[in-house]
This record gives sequence, C-alpha cells and structure tokens, in this order.
Amino acid sequence: MKAPCVFLLVVFLPVIVAAQEHSALSPQANAIYVGADGKFEASPDTAQIQFQISVQEDTSQAAFARASKDVDAVREVMRANGIEPKQATIGYMSVQPVYDWKNNVQKLVGYRVTTDVTLKLNDFAKVAPVTRQLADANVSGSQTLSYILENVDEAKDKAVEDAYRRARASAETLARASGRVLGELSYASIDTYESRPILPRPMVMKAMATAATPAPNEEFTPQTVTVTAHVNALFNLK
Repeated sequence: MKAPCVFLLVVFLPVIVAAQEHSALSPQANAIYVGADGKFEASPDTAQIQFQISVQEDTSQAAFARASKDVDAVREVMRANGIEPKQATIGYMSVQPVYDWKNNVQKLVGYRVTTDVTLKLNDFAKVAPVTRQLADANVSGSQTLSYILENVDEAKDKAVEDAYRRARASAETLARASGRVLGELSYASIDTYESRPILPRPMVMKAMATAATPAPNEEFTPQTVTVTAHVNALFNLK
C-alpha cells in the first residue's frame, strides 16, 4: 500500500488549490508540490552486547580487586572466541560507598564498583557462544543484545529513492487528472531517519547453561532495521 502523500497543485487557471501543510514554500504558477514517505528495510550489520559489572566488598580495595577479576574473565571469554579485548568499550566506572540505615543511623558497610561494557560484533556466529560464556562466567547479572545498522548510508539512499518514486507517481497522477503533463523537478528537500527498535529488557542469564544447550538467540534471524525518508518535491507543469 502506498504511503500517504500530501500535494499542492498550483495552476493559475480557473482553480487554485492551496496546501496548508507546506506554507513555507510560496505557491508557484504551473507547478505541483508533493510530499511522500519512502522506506528501506536493511539487514543489521552489527550485534551489540551490553552488560554491567557490579561488585560490592567491605573495602574499596577489595571491590576493585573483585571487579578486576570479573573483567579478566570477560577478556578470557573474548579471546576464547577470537575477539580482541580492545573491541569492547567501557562507558563509565563508579565507586560508591554503601551505607546501612538501620535505626536511623548511617553505617558504612562496604563499597560498590560498577562499570558498563559494550561489545559490538560483525560476526553474528559469535553472538551465541559469547553470551552463553559470559553467563557461565557469572560476571554480570544481565545482558542486553540488540542488532543495529552502522553502515546506514546505502539504506538511506534506497529510502530516498523510494520516497521520490512515490512523490513523482503522485505528481504524475495529479497532473494527468488536471489535463496537464508533468515537467522536470525544480525543487526538493529530503529528511531521513532510522527507526530504532525499543530495546528489550536485559536478559538475565545465570550460570546454568551447558555447552550442549543452545543460547536463547541461537538459529534465529535478526530483525531488520527500517530506514525512512521523506521527500518534498516541486515539479513544473507543461
């Protein structure tokens, strides 16, 4: 089904039709102004695994030591799957004191060290073993897996082509209905955007998987990414 289009026909004959939605463009004689949406669905090129390492110990030194041990386990998982640790990025790290407020008295009971890690993979075959092994390592209470499109330029071009095709088809229909012939393009504007899916809740994966048990995401096809474009175009009339 064609995307809805809005158009403005300005032919200084007996009838003049004005479109309020595009008042920014001054009406021109013997012209048709149309707007249309187009889209292109592309396969994602990157799998993004996000997880948080959060540990608590009695002292800050002990919390740092345990966090370092968990991070080492993450590095080992990556190396075991042929992934360089530098491919992972850390967004932040925090060290916070933890207090107990029993009987309305503030008492220091420990320190918590927290950091978040993001790993991007182009080889989707590595996603299942990495997520499973991270769960086995028990370094994080949750993981979030999402599929994204990083090389989006080609998809944007395809969406623009689709939007322009729809816009021109509508303009040709209106021109034909008014007894005129559509001429060349004299003006156009383009807006594109990527429709990003709502991220799912983190998958809580405890260390209960075995090598014989497939990961929950194994053998499924990643959801496509929709890139949308809107084209406004002004055509002359013959």
